[in-house]
Amino acid sequence: MAAEDGREPAGHPKETGTEKLRLDFPREAVARLTISNPANRNALDHEILDAIANTVPALDDGLEVRCLVITGEDPVFSAGYDIGSIPDETFATDAEALVAHPFHAALEALAAFPWPTVAAINGHCLGGGLELAVTCDLRIAARGAKMGMPPAKLGLVYSHTGIAKFLEVIGPARTRELFLTGENLPSERVEEFDLVNRVTEPDSLEEEALALAETVAANAPLSMRGNKRIIEALMAGTGPSPELERELVEMREACFDSEDFREGIAAFAEKRKPRWKGR
Repeated sequence: MAAEDGREPAGHPKETGTEKLRLDFPREAVARLTISNPANRNALDHEILDAIANTVPALDDGLEVRCLVITGEDPVFSAGYDIGSIPDETFATDAEALVAHPFHAALEALAAFPWPTVAAINGHCLGGGLELAVTCDLRIAARGAKMGMPPAKLGLVYSHTGIAKFLEVIGPARTRELFLTGENLPSERVEEFDLVNRVTEPDSLEEEALALAETVAANAPLSMRGNKRIIEALMAGTGPSPELERELVEMREACFDSEDFREGIAAFAEKRKPRWKGR
């Protein structure tokens, strides 16, 4: 589906290279990736992960895409990493390398995307699928969707980098609950400990997720990229280095001299929609 004005953004990929990951532009300045692997409950295999790693960075080209939505083909968001694709005879020696590289590359590409990202969790979201959602900036879930981390029930130790994301988002007590019980929790429960930002009715999820993305994408580009960068830097845990602190201060000071700042003030005073230029 093209953008509402009938035009797909110029200079951006129109396809992901695989039918298992669909790309469309459902709203102005909004791109959407849909995981489509229904035979395996939208499990994340190498084909999907490689497509995410290659497609997401290519969407950062100018101002035509200012928010990215990730969702799954109904009725599941993702059942997690497709660990069943690793042959039994080589599992012990190959599992770490086969899982870690494509999965890490895909999530790193998503984490590095400078524009806001939204996970629209339309159904069960488990294991690596849940880490994919947690890597996004915002999460909106359908009522009744279940989320969980099953490694304890599979005899696996999850990656420390993955667990660190959950510690950052929901804190140690809730992270222990997810990883030590291995239970799948309903969206209403995980909303209580801020794993998702909001819960909506299943038939309203797509519209609410796109409306949220459209609202985000309509904001000032310099502000969105700058605020996301500052939040990430401050959440790193060790505090910004002197060099990084200078970068963050310079980023903020540059906004005061930007065309967009003057345009934002003028649009607010004139009660009209701003015309952002990203400079």
